[in-house]
Amino acid sequence: MPQHAPGPAPAPPGEPRTTRALALAGIAVVAFAALLALAWISVATLLLIFAGALFGVFLDGLTRGLGHVLPLPRSVRLGIASLALGACTVALVAFGGATVAQQGRDLGQTIRQQSGTVSDWLKARGLDVPLLNAVEGTGGGGQGGGQAGGQGSGQGSGPSPGQSAEPGPGAPAGHAEKKDRPEDEEARKPGGLAGLASGALKSPGTFLSDAGSVLGPAASVIFGLFNALGNVLVILFLGVAFAADPASYRDGALRFVPPRHRGRGAKVLDGMGETLRHWLFGQLVTMAVIFLCTWAGLWLLGVGGSLILGLQAGLLAFIPTIGPLVAGLVILLASLASGLTAVLGALGVYLAVQTLESYVLTPVIQKRALDIPPATIFAGQLVLGVLFGLWGIALALPMLAVMKVLLEQLYVEETLGEEAS
Repeated sequence: MPQHAPGPAPAPPGEPRTTRALALAGIAVVAFAALLALAWISVATLLLIFAGALFGVFLDGLTRGLGHVLPLPRSVRLGIASLALGACTVALVAFGGATVAQQGRDLGQTIRQQSGTVSDWLKARGLDVPLLNAVEGTGGGGQGGGQAGGQGSGQGSGPSPGQSAEPGPGAPAGHAEKKDRPEDEEARKPGGLAGLASGALKSPGTFLSDAGSVLGPAASVIFGLFNALGNVLVILFLGVAFAADPASYRDGALRFVPPRHRGRGAKVLDGMGETLRHWLFGQLVTMAVIFLCTWAGLWLLGVGGSLILGLQAGLLAFIPTIGPLVAGLVILLASLASGLTAVLGALGVYLAVQTLESYVLTPVIQKRALDIPPATIFAGQLVLGVLFGLWGIALALPMLAVMKVLLEQLYVEETLGEEAS
């Protein structure tokens, strides 16, 4: 009888399943890497969206608070909260805007002058602080530019009737000829389709650069104002949209979670919202107290610009660790113009306010919302500042709060099986 060659050995029962699992794992790794790359490219937009969500949490907290007083629909309460917030902002700008603007201009001039004084005093003792030199130099550009412009307009506007347009004896030969020969400039331009493409297909960045070169420093100021205004409008729109119907965004996010884990996912989202809400309102109370105490203390000492100094101290309190240091430096530089007694008094006010914040406000107000050691906050600020710049520093604490909730809910409780503190 003919003998048949033995066929291939059958595959182990677990091999197809293992291959499929490896393929799915590879696809997951590639997708995760692509998401990370996309997030890194659009990190500024993501941080702007996070700021809008933070504003939405604030509006949601106001709406919830009104619900304990006014038994009205949520949309009506949100409208009342938004209108009240807008009215307060307009009132502050209308009644205190001129004073704040004037004190801001005076404060800027005072800080530049006192920075120069401190820089000269340190240089006389062999110490050079580039930061003080940079602050001092910001005030000299306008005057120097104005003087140069004045001289240029007076001397270079054209020849007087008694002067000839001939170049002086010290001018280089052929200067007048080169000045009046635009064909040389045309000859250097690319011709044909290349010249047409280079002139017609400019990128937006090129147009902005050309506009900046034509308009001068005013262009950068205008573009900066438009950029800031656009960011503010985006944050306001996102905040109102999130606060109008937070349940729809919460449920939409949970649809991407497997059904067996949706209970845990809902708990994580609710925990993040509650933590951010408590932290934000506690932070606003802390900022208001710092503003009032700093303003009152500096006003009693007779330090000029006490209102703007208190305002910047309160606003910078939003940024932990770094913000109070910057606010204290500004206060000390501004008080130098009022004498040594004012400097010592301002230092005492600053230390008293920081003691009040560290030992009274933060333990009492923020203990329930967010309990993160100061060294962890500072390390997080350093990392996020290096990665994301100023946005990372400003939003470091709320981002750390979100990370804390994620670690407690998903790792400590879910993986380790322990109760979060």
